[in-house]
Amino acid sequence: MKSFFHTLKVELIHHRDYANREEARKDIIEYIEMFYNRQRRHSSIGYATPAEDERMPPANIA
Repeated sequence: MKSFFHTLKVELIHHRDYANREEARKDIIEYIEMFYNRQRRHSSIGYATPAEDERMPPANIA
């Protein structure tokens, strides 16, 4: 969880000035839904995007 919040701050929040909380909330939700969950490569799934990971066949487990 710490890693996610660090990434959020570095990739989004530190580069923007928000007029109010609602503006920040909308921007953060968009970042999570449109980029972090769909396009960003994640080390826990072999540096694939979540969309790529969902298309991959399951690994054979012995």
